[in-house]
Amino acid sequence: MFDLLPPALILLAGALLVGPLRGHWRSAAVLITPLITLWAVWQVPDGVSLTLPFLGYQIEPLEGSALRRLFATIFSLMAFVGGLYAFRQAKWYELAAGYAYAAGAIGVCFAGDLITLFLFWELMALFSTVIVWCGGTPGARAAGIRYAIMHLLGGVILKVGIEGVYVHTGSLDIQPMLATNFDTWMILIGILINAAAPPLSAWLADAYPESSPTGSVFLSAFTTKTAVLALILLFPGEPVLIWVGIYMIMYGIIYALLENDARRILAYSIVNQVGFMVCAIGIGTELALNGAAAHAFAHIVYKALLFMSAGVVIYRTGKSKCTDLGGLFRTMPLTTVCGIIGALSISSFPLTSGFTTKTMISQAAADGGLVTVYFLLAAASAGVFLHAGIKFPWFVFFQKDSGLRPKDAPWNMGIAMVIFAAICLILGIFPEMLYQYLPYPVDYIPYKAGKVVFYLQLLLFSGLAFFLLLPLMKRTLTISLDVDWLWRVLAFRIGSALYTRLSVTGSKLEAMVQQNLITLTTFTRRYLGVGKSEASRGLFARTWPIGTTALWIAVLLTAYMVVYFL
Repeated sequence: MFDLLPPALILLAGALLVGPLRGHWRSAAVLITPLITLWAVWQVPDGVSLTLPFLGYQIEPLEGSALRRLFATIFSLMAFVGGLYAFRQAKWYELAAGYAYAAGAIGVCFAGDLITLFLFWELMALFSTVIVWCGGTPGARAAGIRYAIMHLLGGVILKVGIEGVYVHTGSLDIQPMLATNFDTWMILIGILINAAAPPLSAWLADAYPESSPTGSVFLSAFTTKTAVLALILLFPGEPVLIWVGIYMIMYGIIYALLENDARRILAYSIVNQVGFMVCAIGIGTELALNGAAAHAFAHIVYKALLFMSAGVVIYRTGKSKCTDLGGLFRTMPLTTVCGIIGALSISSFPLTSGFTTKTMISQAAADGGLVTVYFLLAAASAGVFLHAGIKFPWFVFFQKDSGLRPKDAPWNMGIAMVIFAAICLILGIFPEMLYQYLPYPVDYIPYKAGKVVFYLQLLLFSGLAFFLLLPLMKRTLTISLDVDWLWRVLAFRIGSALYTRLSVTGSKLEAMVQQNLITLTTFTRRYLGVGKSEASRGLFARTWPIGTTALWIAVLLTAYMVVYFL
């Protein structure tokens, strides 16, 4: 049965069951549905397995390949661990939205045509917005609106590109292309908006930290990585992506170093890490595409682990600012250890998953003769260690003693973190477990003596620089803005000015409306008023003789005939 049923529908059914079910039945649905979905993912064979009519088109909602199954696997696993992390703390509608969001991501994985991809793409945008709103604060509601507007814009641009491709080629198949005309540029831009590529990347750091501690874990995994998958399928080897990726890497590092909020640090780090993947897709060789896919897999795990550790801190303390935290390792040892493992993984420290995946991308750049790109990627690895590998755990769990003594993670959150921490270490020690599922044969050995020594030197000297420059790393109670200044500050000022102007104008309009209402009331009473006596009634409310009525009808008909013939 499952070989013809898109796995996304299984998880979507689970999302629909979360609301009606109660107690242990709801918990069972939350934990079991992603596992059934994961099983169904591996029943999808290569090639197109299902074709359906849709609005006059033939769509292909189920197409399998090694790459598609790899992404669908980590999305299903993320849904399971995210559900385990959240099911005792999150509200039921947040869990339902999270699973529907994950279902959209899995639907994109197996989409065989651009229409199916677009439908699941918009499903993700809808339910991810709901997750942002589940933060339950005024800031979350405002950020959710901005998030929805940005993704609506991206969806419209993507739709324009898809329509153009169909009109000019007659094909809706998902196949490699290059950005050579208006249609393909629209598709590329629409995907890059979801990938959080600057200048339209501020939505990520704006929205993700405003969600609940559990919601941000789901948000960290799906939107940007489905964009990575779409880029691999549609734009492998697109040269512009190399420099878009490099820009994303440096942008993420700089803004993460400036941040004070723990989850905003991690949000900017998502932009940074996705930049590595986008750069690899631009390189376009088999090793580079393997590196992009493998790094996306590893990134979902360690980034979710980092958001989980930050979420536990916020859940237990109610604080997210680095200036309010510190010294939590005393009473939160499990959360601290798991956060450190995630931080080492994102920094590509040897024996962690980040090292065995990110170094593939650097090696692909070296093999392709892209010397500048190689050294920029190496320098960026040091920058990642600064902002995520050291800054996040140091300011949250160590530095000064904040005086806070919260409990460690609840058991479900602790188990979820341990699962992902174990995966980070297993994939770092036994990378072949991941390499065998990559889309192309892997001829790459990560643990060569020269490479290990090079990265250890790079990371350790980066760590030394952090502690030497520690006085400069202390943050203030500010929010870093970039292009979002246009709609978060300038648009607000313009709106305030217009409101003030309209308030003045409104006073004049109000006086005019009042005067017109008085005139209208007088007219109504005079001509339409209904009183008890005939004399008190309005002109047109009185009883008139039939002859007078007939005269008025004749006059009106005559006027109509004159106007008609003239």
